[in-house]
Amino acid sequence: MNTTRSPLPSLRYLMGALLLTSALQGCAPVIMGGALVGSLVAVDRRTSGAQLEDEGIELRAAVRIREQLGERVHVNVTSYNRQVLITGEVPNAQDKQLVELLVSRVENVKTTVNELAVMGNTTFSQRSSDALASGRVKAGLVDARDLYASAFKVVTERGVTFLMGRVTQREADRATEIARSTTGVVKVVRLFEIITEEELRNLLPKPTSTPAAAPAAASK
Repeated sequence: MNTTRSPLPSLRYLMGALLLTSALQGCAPVIMGGALVGSLVAVDRRTSGAQLEDEGIELRAAVRIREQLGERVHVNVTSYNRQVLITGEVPNAQDKQLVELLVSRVENVKTTVNELAVMGNTTFSQRSSDALASGRVKAGLVDARDLYASAFKVVTERGVTFLMGRVTQREADRATEIARSTTGVVKVVRLFEIITEEELRNLLPKPTSTPAAAPAAASK
């Protein structure tokens, strides 16, 4: 494997800045999760229908949580292939259960992973730090020569980084290694959908063949 690494300081800076900007704009108590659009490496491994369903799940869940709980909670909803990760903070165990119930009843939700903490809402500084940590992890995935960064969703909450995606075991282990060595990450939680290497080959774009050049006209 070629281990030569091309310099990507501007790319890392851009990704981190974009992620931080998104986080700062999403400081409302309910924030929809999501990956950086167009990760510059490969297409999303979900079907177009699944991607639309995930966007709808995040939107509807956020609306329902806001309607029921208002601004007393800080909840992030991240859906990948209809598996929904719920992170953030709520003031009591009853609210934690209510949030999970609201999300589980959203149309098209397959499973929920409730990682809400019963505690006060995190500070602006903590959320900014989490956003930067996610940006660094994403930059590390882009920089890796043996990974397709668009296969992953990265969410960081209070220093805990959650990794989601349809990936092989090899990719899962490699991405985990990158995340664990990233500044600002204190723990990594894997929520992958594991596929085989053969399934991966079938998902990758097929190389286009170059048409053969037309034969030169015979000279007279």
